[in-house]
Order: sequence, then C-alpha cells, then structure tokens
Amino acid sequence: MEMQRLLAAKFRAVFPHLDERQRRLLAGAEARALGHGGIRVVAKAAGMREATVSRGVAEVNSGQEPLDRTRRPGGGRKKAADLDPELRPALMALIEPRGDPMSPLRWTTESTRKLADRLTRAGHKVSADTVGDLLREEGFSLRGNARTIAGSQHPDRAAQFRYINEQAQQYQAVGDPVVHVDTTNRVPVGQYRNAGGQRRRKAEPVEVQPHDVPERESGEAVPYGFREQAANTGWVGVGIDHDTAALAVACLRRWWDAAARVGYPHSGRLLVTADVGGSNGYRGWAWKAELGALAVQTGVEITVCHFPPGICKWNKIEHQLLSHLIMNWRGRPLSSHGVMVNGIATTHYAEPTVHAELDTDTSAGVRVSHEQIHALPVDRHEWHGDWNYTLK
Repeated sequence: MEMQRLLAAKFRAVFPHLDERQRRLLAGAEARALGHGGIRVVAKAAGMREATVSRGVAEVNSGQEPLDRTRRPGGGRKKAADLDPELRPALMALIEPRGDPMSPLRWTTESTRKLADRLTRAGHKVSADTVGDLLREEGFSLRGNARTIAGSQHPDRAAQFRYINEQAQQYQAVGDPVVHVDTTNRVPVGQYRNAGGQRRRKAEPVEVQPHDVPERESGEAVPYGFREQAANTGWVGVGIDHDTAALAVACLRRWWDAAARVGYPHSGRLLVTADVGGSNGYRGWAWKAELGALAVQTGVEITVCHFPPGICKWNKIEHQLLSHLIMNWRGRPLSSHGVMVNGIATTHYAEPTVHAELDTDTSAGVRVSHEQIHALPVDRHEWHGDWNYTLK
C-alpha cells in the first residue's frame, strides 16, 4: 500500500506532461522494476487497466525504436459506460436492496461474469472485467460478515468488573483461592477433520472421514476448564456428553480434593468467577445446587461473581488456558476421549502444567425441585445479588 501511494503521487506529478504512449511506457518500466505483482500495483496507482500496463512492459522489453506519431488527445476506444449511458443504471438495478426496503444497503452474491451475462441479455453488451471496474467505481467489493453487533451494554458493566477485582484482591490478600471457570465448544470424537495443520511428510496425510457429521456411538467431548489465579495452574474435566452444571462442579471437586486441600490447608472459602451463561450461568439453579452440595461436602464457603453480559471473550481464561488447548490438537483428529485428555495434559501453558481428567458422568437435564431451591444456603450480595452470591 505504501508503494502504491508513492507511485500514485509520482504519476500525478508526471502524467500531465506526457502523452498516452509515454505514460504507458513509464508505467511499464515501473511495473518491471517492481517484479512479480508490479503490474497490479502500478495499474491501481496510475488508474490504468492491467492490460495497458502489461502492454507497456512488453514495449519496454522489446527495445523498439521510439515512434514519432502518437494518438491525438481524446483518441482511442471509448469506455463502455460512456458509449452506453444506460449501462451503469442497469447494473445498479441488478444489485437491488435486500431485506429492509428502506435500507440503502446494496449487495449481491452473483459473480461479475453472471452480471455481465444478464446485462448482455438486456441489450447492454459488456464484459465481466468492465462490470468489475464499474462496481469498484461505485464502491462495491466482496465483503464478509463483520462481528460488530455486541448488543446493548449493561450500565453496570464497568462497576461489576471493579467489584470482581476488589473481591479477588481481598481473597488473595489473605491467601484464599481464586479460580476462573469456562468451557469450550463441543468436539466430535472420531476420525473427523480438525481445523489447523501439523507438519507432516507430503505422502503421509492423516486420513479422516469424508463427512463431519459425528456418529451417535462415538459421542462428543466437552472440555470444561478452570484456572487458579494465584498458582497459575489449569485443570480441565472432559465430559463425554453434555456441558452440564454437574460436569463443571465435578471438575472443581476433583481439584479441591487433589490439590486445594494441600495448597490451601487453612482456607475456608473459595472465589469463583464465571460467565453469565452456559452450564455456570447465573440463572441456572442446577449450577447453584451443585455448588451448594460441594460447599456442604467440603465445608468451604463458595462465592461466585459473574462477568456482566456480552463480554464472554473478555474472560481471561479464554486467552490464558482454553485457546492453548484448542491449539494443541489442531490438525489432529480426536479419535477418542483419551487422545483429548492426553493432549490437554501436555499443553505448553506458560510454566505450570495442566491437569486433565475424563468425566464419564452423562447426567443431563437434571431438574431442581422447588424444595431444593428454597433449601439452598444462598446469600446474595448487596451489589447485584443476581451476579454475586455466596453459598455457605
């Protein structure tokens, strides 16, 4: 882009003093000096067709003697849009507004070749290249989707972040554990294609199924992980069926029994930060019921602080743990749950290791009765009790 900008400035200063052939030769010389891709860069900078620049390169390379006669100003073949004034409106009519009829948004998925065919059938003889030039002049280009719709921003979003930070600092100041929890997308188990690639010999590709529809017998893998903030360690439980509250709390229970009892022998409370949705959402009573059972079993007071809505990708566990898990099995089919568990356990995650275990519990869709809900020892905080609460 910088080279194109510099060339455009040079051409604007020199072209008014040159005739048509001299401009073509100058563009050809610049394109030849740039090498591969130079024709396209020079054509955009000079406002010429790539064929004209290519012809200039050929003339420069031919070594022919300079010609005395040049084309008169305004000579040469006229542009199609100038010869046919109705061509441009006809093309714009094909790219009609979609969706809301009052919206100025225009788009089409048809190729320039198909648009040229439709215009030719309508009496406007035009090529696909000319259609592409006209579309670019009107500001059209191939565009993908943009993930910019974030929804409404909660007015207390910043205040909730400050509250979570204050809670975490208070817990860490007295040596109490703080963990962040989340889950990744479900992954089909079997010889299925996985995104990414691995360095392998050319004649030794990994063979996978021709389709990506998982079979019922093979099932899916659901990695649910959490990161302990002070020790900077990761724990992951791999479910075999659904992302459930039981899977999430079972992962916490294993960590508490195996590591937290030793690492925090005198701690009587635990802080958990989580997103507002999914198996650990603030609306789910199954999540609260499982945490309440864990609090009773361990004798630990569990405080949960949820991140405000619309910021799931701001959760640090996404970048500090879960993204490393996905990268570890890129380009590698997960033929079994054991492959995923072993892959997680060997993840290069900062300095500590990541512990992973397989959870074979398939309990899904468990309902919590009204009696259980009323019996839960939930103490809601004064600040946003729906997002911040303690199970004693």
